[in-house]
Parts: sequence; C-alpha cells; structure tokens
Amino acid sequence: MNWMEKELEMMTDASLERTLRASAPLPGCPGYIMRGGRKLLDLSSNDYLGLAQHYAINEAMREAQSAEGAGSGASRLVMGNRPSFGRLETVLALWQNCEAALVFANGYMANTGVIAALAGRGDVVFSDQMNHASIVDGIILSRAEHARYRHNDMEHLRALLNKHRDKKKKLIVTDAVFSMDGDQAPLRELAAIKREYGAMLMVDEAHSGGIYGRRGEGLCHELGVQADVDVHMGTFSKAFGVYGAYVCGSRTLIRWLINKARTLIYSTALPASIVAGIAKALELVQTEHWRRERLNAAGRRLRSSLGAAGFNIAAGDSPIIPVIIGDNAAVLRFSSALEAAGIASAAIRPPTVPKGTARIRFSLSAAHTERELADAAALICAAALQSGVAGG
Repeated sequence: MNWMEKELEMMTDASLERTLRASAPLPGCPGYIMRGGRKLLDLSSNDYLGLAQHYAINEAMREAQSAEGAGSGASRLVMGNRPSFGRLETVLALWQNCEAALVFANGYMANTGVIAALAGRGDVVFSDQMNHASIVDGIILSRAEHARYRHNDMEHLRALLNKHRDKKKKLIVTDAVFSMDGDQAPLRELAAIKREYGAMLMVDEAHSGGIYGRRGEGLCHELGVQADVDVHMGTFSKAFGVYGAYVCGSRTLIRWLINKARTLIYSTALPASIVAGIAKALELVQTEHWRRERLNAAGRRLRSSLGAAGFNIAAGDSPIIPVIIGDNAAVLRFSSALEAAGIASAAIRPPTVPKGTARIRFSLSAAHTERELADAAALICAAALQSGVAGG
C-alpha cells in the first residue's frame, strides 16, 4: 500500500491534503463553535436559519427517543417505517404542493438513489457543470450517459438536448443554489426547456430550501416554477438544522422510488428522534419568517462590505459568499489567519472547486447579529492583509 503514501505526499506538496478537525457547538451561543479551547464565530456551517440548537427541536427529539428508542432497527421496507414517517411525508407534500413525498437518510443518498432510479443505460442525464458531487455520482451509478452543460449556459444545454433528441428518457438535473458559488440556476429557462424537449426536470434545493419562498418552500416556489419540476429534492441538514433529505413529486414518482431507489431500499431508516426533529423544524421554517428576513439582510450587508473592500466575490444573493483566492497555499494561509482572529472558515480547494479557484466559502446564519458581522468584516480585511491575499 505504499502508493497511498506517495499520493498523499503529492497532495500535501500541492496544499490539497485534507484533515479532520474537531469543532463543538457552544450551548446557548448559536453562531459560534469551540475549537482547540477557543470560541470562534462560525462562518462556515450551513445552519442558515439558526435552528440547529433550537430548544423545541431538541425537546421533540428527546421525547421521541424516550418513547421509541435510539435506532429504527431496519430499513423502511422491512420493519423501520415508523408511523411518524407517514405523518411527516404528508406534511412535506402539502408544504411543497405535491401529491406525495419520501424521506431519505441524507442528501447524498437521495440524489444518488433518485437519479439511478430514473435513468439507466441508453438514457441521458443533463447536468450543470457545477452541480454537487452527489448528483455526479448518481449519474455514474445510473450508467446513463452524462451530458454536462457549461454552468448556467442554456444555449449549451439546448445544443446537448438537440444532439440527444432521440433518446427515450432525458433527465435535466440542477442545483437551485450552487453550494460553492452561492448563485442561482435559471429555473424559469430550465422549466421552459424541459417542456420544449419533453425531458424530466429534477431540482436540488439543498441550499435554498427554508431560505426562499413564502413559507421556505425553496427557489422553485419563489420563482413560480414548482409545477414544472418533476422531482423536488431538498435536505434537512442545512436550513432545517437537523438531518435527512426529502423528495417530493407525483404519487407515481414516489411509488417508483420506493421500489427502485436502492439507497432507500437497502438503508436502515432514520431514527424516530430525527424524524421528530425534522417535523418540528418544518413547522418553525414555515412560521418563523423573521429568520429568513434576518438571514437575507445579513447576506446583503456582508456581501456589500467585502465587495467594497476589494475581494473577488462571486455574484449572488444567497447566504453563501465565496471569496475567490485562487492559490491553494494562499487560501490555507488566509484560513489560518481568520481562525487566529476568531473566525472559523473553511478553505475550499480542488477538486471541490475548479483548479485555480480555491476560496474561503463564508456562509451565514440567522443566528449572527448585525454587530457580529460588522466586526467580522473588519477582521476578514485584517486577516487578508496579514496573509498576503487580495482584498482587505
């Protein structure tokens, strides 16, 4: 196994090796973590609405675990399908204005399972070049042809659809909000193209569910194209502050997935405590509108402050604010300087992002106050100067 050591040495030399670092939440202090005995402002997690430590969610989970135990004991098709799943899926379908819903263990398993269930050999999946790795892996597992179109380039997508016009099944898949850039997919154009070419459309709302829409339904609802989307997918691990994923669509789709999605069929069901936490989080997402308002305002302020300071920031209006640095070693220096200043922020490097676009991916939370973010902007500028990167 000496080849591993050699490969790892090459990764280390290129500033690409990753390591696991322990971070613990700070009870009673949302928006912060503890790392190495220090309190750090958390500007890297996906707890967008600040729900991960919500008392009502934690209490619902404690009650469910006390009543039903720690684990589910089996897959949903064997003995793990507790009554709470059905209740949650009914509410999810109503929330998304769909006929039915299905809960998966997490977003990765939802994407890989759904795509592999909908497409196979002889079919083609059209996927945005910047889609999440779980979408890419789902296409690989499906054995369908993978037609990647340039990021948000609808003319390139049309050209690929024309090339594959005679294929029996055509599936277009896109993130609604792209996790590393924070920009949006052109969902209205995608809906029109889907109708024109007779394709299926799947939208991953992992980074937009809970944030957009009148009741947090997601970007599809915000833009009024939900009726054109065949597969609505989203996660409970980001804005909802819990864990798991959902797929909403027609009754036929859900029946098909129950029988064909291998990541559902062959996985142990989520524990009842997680399902209870999701149900409570869904209630809060729909009713506590102030969280979305506060998050959106925070995003506008920090984006404006960093842009005015000269940082290279990708365009967008989401709570994801990437500061593009480029060089791998430089972004690691910047991340270390930020941590020394009291800010937890991850350095994102290839292959997660394209070569030459290493970045700090700031992501905000409704738990952050205006004062905290104003102070953070000043600290970010100072850390940039200290580490010798652009901006600041």
